[in-house]
Amino acid sequence: MELAVGASEATLKSLLSKLGSLLSEEYALIRGVRGDIQFINDELASMQAFLSNLSKSDESGHDDQTEDWMKQVRDVAYDIEDCIDDFAHSLRPDPRGTGWVTATKKALYEIRTWRPRRAIAAQVVELKSRAQQVGERRVRYGVRDPEPGKGNGGLAGLTEHHAAEHQHVARQLVRVKPPVGKDVPDLESWMSFDEKRKKQGVLSIVGFGGVGKTTIAMALYKKFGPEFQCRAMVTVSQNSDLEVVLMSLVSQVRPPPNNGERQGKDSSMDKKIPVTRSILSRRLRLPCGKDGEDGNAGLQKHGQIQAELKKYLEQNRYLLLIDDVWSSSSWLYIKKCIPENDKGSRIIITTRIQAVATTCSSRKDQDRVHPVDVLNEKEAKELFQNTLNECKHAVNKQLSHNQVPHRVWEMCGGLPLAIVTMAGLVASKLHMVQKDWIKVCDSLFPESQVCRKPEEFMRIINHCYNDLDSDLKTCSLYLSIFPKGRKISRKRLTRRWIAEGFVSEKQGLSVEDVAETCFNQLIQRKIIMPIEHNNNGRVKSCQVHDMVLEYLISKAAEEDFITVIGSHWSMPMHSNKVRRLSVHNSDSNRAKHVHSMNLSHVRSLTVLESLDKLHFKSFKTAIVQVLDLEGCRGFRESHVKVSDICEMILLKYLSLRRTDIKNLPQNIHKLKYLETLDIRETEVQELPATTGQLERIKNILGGDKRTRKTLKLPKELKGTMKTLCILSGIEIADGSTTAASDLSYFTGLRKLAIYKIHKSEEIFKDLLSSIQYLSGYSLQTLVIDDESSEFLKTLDTMSSYPIDLTALELSGRFLKLPKWMDKLNDLVKLTLSATVLRTDTLQLLSRLGSLFSLTFSISEKQDPSFAAILQKNKSDSGGDIFVPAGGFSKLRLLRIIIPFLPSLNFAKNATPQLERIELHFKRLEGLHGMDKLGTNRYDVLLTIDGQASGLTKLIVDSLKKPTSDQYSLIVNEHHT
Repeated sequence: MELAVGASEATLKSLLSKLGSLLSEEYALIRGVRGDIQFINDELASMQAFLSNLSKSDESGHDDQTEDWMKQVRDVAYDIEDCIDDFAHSLRPDPRGTGWVTATKKALYEIRTWRPRRAIAAQVVELKSRAQQVGERRVRYGVRDPEPGKGNGGLAGLTEHHAAEHQHVARQLVRVKPPVGKDVPDLESWMSFDEKRKKQGVLSIVGFGGVGKTTIAMALYKKFGPEFQCRAMVTVSQNSDLEVVLMSLVSQVRPPPNNGERQGKDSSMDKKIPVTRSILSRRLRLPCGKDGEDGNAGLQKHGQIQAELKKYLEQNRYLLLIDDVWSSSSWLYIKKCIPENDKGSRIIITTRIQAVATTCSSRKDQDRVHPVDVLNEKEAKELFQNTLNECKHAVNKQLSHNQVPHRVWEMCGGLPLAIVTMAGLVASKLHMVQKDWIKVCDSLFPESQVCRKPEEFMRIINHCYNDLDSDLKTCSLYLSIFPKGRKISRKRLTRRWIAEGFVSEKQGLSVEDVAETCFNQLIQRKIIMPIEHNNNGRVKSCQVHDMVLEYLISKAAEEDFITVIGSHWSMPMHSNKVRRLSVHNSDSNRAKHVHSMNLSHVRSLTVLESLDKLHFKSFKTAIVQVLDLEGCRGFRESHVKVSDICEMILLKYLSLRRTDIKNLPQNIHKLKYLETLDIRETEVQELPATTGQLERIKNILGGDKRTRKTLKLPKELKGTMKTLCILSGIEIADGSTTAASDLSYFTGLRKLAIYKIHKSEEIFKDLLSSIQYLSGYSLQTLVIDDESSEFLKTLDTMSSYPIDLTALELSGRFLKLPKWMDKLNDLVKLTLSATVLRTDTLQLLSRLGSLFSLTFSISEKQDPSFAAILQKNKSDSGGDIFVPAGGFSKLRLLRIIIPFLPSLNFAKNATPQLERIELHFKRLEGLHGMDKLGTNRYDVLLTIDGQASGLTKLIVDSLKKPTSDQYSLIVNEHHT
């Protein structure tokens, strides 16, 4: 397999940046060392240019000599980077200035640092020799140069010259689309409730990898899921811990602690939070389970899980999706815990093995086995064209059908994954003509052959990967950090790319914009699949198809780019030095594997489960740059101390989200390079005063959006001032915390989210002034949750408007919109309290020409006055609320979350681009005009909170029988 050139090139880019910084500083060096460092810098710059040319060459692969040389470049670059980081950690720049005092300080400093300077000098001399030898070895053994003038025609040019275009992709929503060429209507009939089929039914969808099993299962799950009283989805795979799988089912079907809806919470999507053995055991009060436990303990635990599932499933109509079952024994283990009932419950299973499918669906009268085969020629062409159109729409590009020969999709052999991947490649290669594509097809498959097997698909994904720009290769390899089937947050991924140094400023775009560009290009190339969008139409989270991930893992392992412990696939180590470590599971056996590794070179650590077996002392903490512990538990029980984190002085990205941490240590100021601090959904309520000494902090993410827990900021935070870009989940109060007036110092803020404001006229005045001031700089997103609503009333008095806002969220009990609201011409996302839901409000908002999503919602903390306000709104609107015609030209999503929804009337063509309506209510008085909104077909999701009243049932039943094929209706009834 070809070496992943992109990863080596990214390593050198990061290292060259560090060398440049080192040379620019005035360090007291042993004589000659500065010249050696300059030599290393120049030598590595030449190597980086050579690797860049290799990555752009048209060669399908490299010979053994070239691959071996590239590995040597990578190894020496890694070791040089370790040395440079030790250098920066051990030494400080020389004292600056003139005079006898400075001269004395310099002399004392040189005496005190003599030993570490000697040690570093010796390392530099050795590394210079190694770098020189690697350079000479390329010539000595005939590692050939890339052919001049050739390029891969991939994304290098697009990245540098059209980055802005890729960064501003079309906004869209993830919608459930029927799989092409699959017998879905027949399966839909089986899914629907039938008085004659009340018994539990099991549907087994069987076929080899990439044929579309999970696509079919997910389409059924999303379409019919709301019709069931509870539902859950899990991935089993080959090496899964079945107890964790079962406990994940329990976690998803268990009712939430409360049934309120927070503003901005999307109840229509399954919020699938990663769960682990330790987390679930604590939630369910089950024994955590350890290797070597006796049989009685295992049986007891199994019985407790079974009792939990029985408790929540026995009396409800449930839908379970169990993806990727590899053995009959796994299914039988799970089946024992799932109770049967006579309510028409359904279980969907996907598997690659026919014998497993037969075992799962053994009852002929109730169960079904649905084999999935490849697409025929007509279906293959349809899928290819649909995917191509989707990609073209995303980047607003035109592509002539005559440019692409039939053979491009015909060679895919009807395998959907191969077809979709090739369509992504075609959409990114607009300059290529038919003869170019014929050449590509010939290189992949002889004319008489087509892709029929999963292993043959690897030829296609290998070609698509090799065509990527080197930056995109590196970013795609980084996806192997996350487990199979894991939902990956876009922001989490792009912030980590930035911290790792994989992307940099380019063509006038910020590093954040370039990272967004890379993400969008990987979406377009079908390396990653969007599965959830934010209300602003941007991708919120994505996944990697199993077979694509398997390929990326093999490439990452070959490059020693990432080491994964506890993965679904075995990752062989080609070196004893671990640079990036991802721990998926942390049982005793895997913990021993971790402890046997050389962890002194780890720069990136990701732990996706418990901290119980993790020892920070095993790591050389001074060089760790990324620490991601999102979702981990066990700070109190484990050997990990929060104070240990502050010894990671080069740390750039720190995520403690959803951990059980309660306080941050006072020595957090040591993290001078920290850019992202994520402590959302934790018990941390206040930042230490030393946070103000974080010189490079860009993102402070705190509080809890769902429950509106807040984060108090220290007064000293003003020290970070202009570096801050995102400040989320904060509380504005008097006293020792950051004052409202202090916010005006943060002129670099792009997002400000305030979850609590203390009632005070002085605070209101200062906060209003700060918002106006920040609006003149970079502020694009503003979130304000004002329980008293007194501050919201002052918004009308602003002398200047935040006209550059693209997202605005106002929550509280206010009755009138600010008069300047219709002046926000760039506003894309708007979320308002339902207390302003009236006809005149909709009339005003309909003028917003860029508005993509509009949400009206009432928070959990309802009081009796809300009912009176809603009733008055109905009266003021003449009994009905009207959505006017002639406006909302770009609105795609309308959401209303409200206990009592008056009659809602849509004028003809009121929302011509609408794709989705979500209404969440207890009582509905009417819904009219649904069949005349526009020419596009749209989705309607009705969520009834509790048992529907007679009138509401009549209205909903009438909507189930539309007079036209204008919309698809999903009704979800929450029994509380």
